[in-house]
Amino acid sequence: MSSERADGVAGDDRPQVPAADHTLRILRFLARRAGPVAASALARELGIPRSTVYHLLATLEAHGFVVHLPQERRWGLGTSAFELAGGYARQEPLARLGRPLLAGLADRLGESAHLAVMTGRDVLYIVEERALRRPALITDVGVRLPAHLTATGRAMLAALPREQVRALYPDLAAFTERTGRGPARPGELRDLLREVRREGFAREDGEITAGFRSVGVSVRDHVGWPVAAVAVTWAEEAAVDPAAIATAVTETAQQLQRRLGYGTRA
Repeated sequence: MSSERADGVAGDDRPQVPAADHTLRILRFLARRAGPVAASALARELGIPRSTVYHLLATLEAHGFVVHLPQERRWGLGTSAFELAGGYARQEPLARLGRPLLAGLADRLGESAHLAVMTGRDVLYIVEERALRRPALITDVGVRLPAHLTATGRAMLAALPREQVRALYPDLAAFTERTGRGPARPGELRDLLREVRREGFAREDGEITAGFRSVGVSVRDHVGWPVAAVAVTWAEEAAVDPAAIATAVTETAQQLQRRLGYGTRA
């Protein structure tokens, strides 16, 4: 008879539920890659039969955890994987580490700061630090907003592989609007994200609330995947220097990266 540990794992360390083990290994492999991966590469690298990989990918796709990119013949993480990341964030580690940094940022700039994570095509705000005598913003904790319209969302989308962005925004139906501004089609979003990558930060000018502007910078993990984004919002009539705000937001995002153990990416 084989021994069994109290946690239900066989004494010889072989998984008792191979399908679950294979599924989790596939998700972990995809999460650690900078872009989508071919099914054949998954089978080869993980030592899983190719037929098994295809069956598991089909099930994961049905539940939204992976997406298939037919033109590239590759697989990437889907929106349900973002939901898991959002669930992690809601359990507070990211918010606990980010809150004191955002409080310091708001104090230095005299403008409100917030921290958000991606969940599907939305951003979810997990920290807001309102500056003294500044109005309440829509970006309160727990609020979801369309990622393509926000500075935080644009910063994170710009850090995603382009194939992943295409999977999230395949056609006109994926786009919503609030004030009549912002990208309304895939080509417009591609142009906007190209500018974000060039500048190193994202801008938002009245797309969420008329009369307010924001600058956002992504917080990335060890492979460059966006785990969150920091942003500052101010009234358009305020006497502020957007470049100085972008510098301060970038410094705070890099501080949070270090606190999360990811270091500072070039």
